[in-house]
Amino acid sequence: MNLIMYTLRSVAYVIVEPSLMLILILLGVMFYMKNKKVTAMQQMIIGDKVNSALELTLSQIVLGILAGVIASLILSHLGIVFKENSGIEILFMISILLMFIKPRFVCFSYSASILGLVSLIFTYFNITTTDGVKILRIDIMSLMVFVGVLHIVESILVMLDGEKGAIPVFSNKGGRISGGYALNRSWVLPVAIFIAYAATSMGSTAGAESISTPSWWPILRTNDILNVINTMILGLIPFFGVLGYSSVTFTQKKKKKVLSSGISILIYGIILTIVSQLARFGLIGEVVVLIFAPLAHEGMLMLQKKMEEKREAIFVSDEDGISVLEVVPYSIAYEAGIRVGDKIVSLNDQSIDDVTEIYKMVRSSIYDINVKILDMNGNGKEITLKPQRNNNLGAVLVPKVVQSDKVVAFEDKKFSEVLEKIKEKRKDIK
Repeated sequence: MNLIMYTLRSVAYVIVEPSLMLILILLGVMFYMKNKKVTAMQQMIIGDKVNSALELTLSQIVLGILAGVIASLILSHLGIVFKENSGIEILFMISILLMFIKPRFVCFSYSASILGLVSLIFTYFNITTTDGVKILRIDIMSLMVFVGVLHIVESILVMLDGEKGAIPVFSNKGGRISGGYALNRSWVLPVAIFIAYAATSMGSTAGAESISTPSWWPILRTNDILNVINTMILGLIPFFGVLGYSSVTFTQKKKKKVLSSGISILIYGIILTIVSQLARFGLIGEVVVLIFAPLAHEGMLMLQKKMEEKREAIFVSDEDGISVLEVVPYSIAYEAGIRVGDKIVSLNDQSIDDVTEIYKMVRSSIYDINVKILDMNGNGKEITLKPQRNNNLGAVLVPKVVQSDKVVAFEDKKFSEVLEKIKEKRKDIK
């Protein structure tokens, strides 16, 4: 069996092996429950669901599995190998736990650096179990190449799927209301990686399979990797992990934001994979790589934040008109031709200062409404809204002013707390 087929078969175990399938189902249920809250918040803010909870969940699972296949193929061809007592499985468990405790840190850069430093301590002080078994002995170069590859794969997921489930948010800076998006996505990631077992721990090798590998394999030919490959028994073992993406933008459309974030993550992943080669040069190189990974990741996030602060907010209502932040597909607004970034100048030749006037007119009018709008390029056009009595506009508009008692703080609050606050505000309005 060749290496590609063996890798694909190993990843496929996640939907064949009952215990792994159970983990996948549990993760799917957890994703679905979280997405139910996302769609509930969209319903309250927008008046309709942009995506269904099932759609959001399926994309997280299906795209995650495809990303896992890509990551597994890259890692197996690079020749990334971990010994059976390396503790690599700890990374995957931590990523799943952090998804529910602190989503911001669902990143292998942090947990891998901690695991790597612990491994160096265990190695330096020769810490073993009571039976004399060496534990947490992990190859630092392989570990950080592994993290770099996962970030490369994550960048693809962010660019393809990062904008789904976005929640409209508002910011008040300098007395000016601007609209934006809170982006928060997670993906299940099944990854098959080579685990090296000592022949004595495996017992008989009569049932072992022979894998044909190219003459250039492995791509990363370090002495440690070659020694492990030549003296130990290798098995491609599937693990489950979670990749996460979280960001907020007031200066870009959703698609542009996830593209820029994805490119940043891709560059980080490539640089980390290259810098990881410093670990070949002994303890100092290993320490440098372990420190570089989280610091560079924080630097990437800080750079994105600085760039966000330097750019001008694009969803702002002013004398030109009321800015459109979100449009529900196939809604009244969408069918009329209103798109994200447009500005509503007037309704029936009357200028509008309060967004509630637009919502009320659409819900109560039985006649067509003539709307003048400006697109993001400053081009004007006229469209006709066809109201459907008691139906929502299907768009989120950026207000010029917001009453302080109607504000729900988003930052530093749990999702459920924000959801309850919105419910309370809506009850007060009614």
